[in-house]
Amino acid sequence: MFSLLLRGFVLGLAIAASPGPIFFLCVRRTLLQGRLAGLFSGFGVATADAFYAAIATFGVAALTAAFAAGRRPLAVVGGAILLGFGLRILLERGRNVEAAGGPTGRGLAWAYASTLGLTITNPATILSFAALAATLGFATGRSFSGPALVVAGVLLGSAAWWCILVLAASLLRARLTPAVVRGISVFSGAAIAGLGILAVISAFSGL
Repeated sequence: MFSLLLRGFVLGLAIAASPGPIFFLCVRRTLLQGRLAGLFSGFGVATADAFYAAIATFGVAALTAAFAAGRRPLAVVGGAILLGFGLRILLERGRNVEAAGGPTGRGLAWAYASTLGLTITNPATILSFAALAATLGFATGRSFSGPALVVAGVLLGSAAWWCILVLAASLLRARLTPAVVRGISVFSGAAIAGLGILAVISAFSGL
């Protein structure tokens, strides 16, 4: 049983550590708003990872097929949201970093919900979990405990990655000048917007 938890942990860590727009978003939020904003953003991703891992490991074939069939509209929605996030960040590039206060309760809820939604609208996530679960051979059988341990491991592994990333970004935050942080913010906004455009283009290119 422990091996299932461990393999789930490795799976969650590996998928969370894959480079993508959420990486830039979490780093930016940590640099501008502090460690809590970055952590809540990362935990939103970890929740979505656990959700998709549950679908894959419990063998819910109908849901897996539904997400796969809706891959194109989900990619369009997710890409459009990413583009909006990126443009908003670019429009805020002149913001005074030193004046950026800590997040409120509503701000933390938004940090969590936004990354949860962005990850849920990325159908590549469930395909990655389904492929890796099959490759790693999660012999969960018909019991509930096996898949539950895998999902718990994925949740812990993904959350561990975001904790490491946010801790590193928060330590870096104290060493950077406001001008450098603004430069990183602009780069993050451009990267997020660019990845959003690519997601939309890739969705329509398959038509």
